[in-house]
Amino acid sequence: MMWTVLIFTSAFALLIKLAGHYVPSRWLSNPRLQRINALVPIALLSALVVAESVTNKARLVIDHRLAGVAVALAALFAKLPFPVVVISAVVTSALIYHLH
Repeated sequence: MMWTVLIFTSAFALLIKLAGHYVPSRWLSNPRLQRINALVPIALLSALVVAESVTNKARLVIDHRLAGVAVALAALFAKLPFPVVVISAVVTSALIYHLH
């Protein structure tokens, strides 16, 4: 069963990639589509970060990871340099993990 799902999923992914080559270039040059296309990776990465920060297997968990993400968001809104954002999130998460 698993091999069947894997083969069909792979074939579907290949068909999607091939279909992308047949999209007319005038559709891709649409400014609205370009704006949306620029935001898709940001939305996907944000969803991944949130999912990894507040879940543990199939459970919702609020722990040190969420605190690190919150501090990173605050640092981003304060327009701090990216290394400062990452280091502040790591230090916050580690401190809360150590104190808990």
